[in-house]
Amino acid sequence: MKPFTFDQIPIMMKTLYDKLEHLEKMIERISPTGKNQDELLNIQETSKLLNLSVSTIYSKACKREIPFNKRGKHIYFYKYELMKWIKSGRVKTYLEIQNDI
Repeated sequence: MKPFTFDQIPIMMKTLYDKLEHLEKMIERISPTGKNQDELLNIQETSKLLNLSVSTIYSKACKREIPFNKRGKHIYFYKYELMKWIKSGRVKTYLEIQNDI
């Protein structure tokens, strides 16, 4: 990096700001802690997402088998938590089990 003059500082700051803003947008797109974590679903949306009936979703919530939030009489689900819950049920292949041993 070559030295720059005092007059170039505003230009350098603008360039740095633009690059930082670009990086933040990229991280937001790929980060699971971005918008997807805050996406709140109702029972019908959760039913469609998981391809389960509404009554099955209620049953799983009642048995505390699925992560949910309750506000009054209504229950809500965070999409990120549901995806994490689905991934936690992954079954290992025989090769993965052998490698673990």
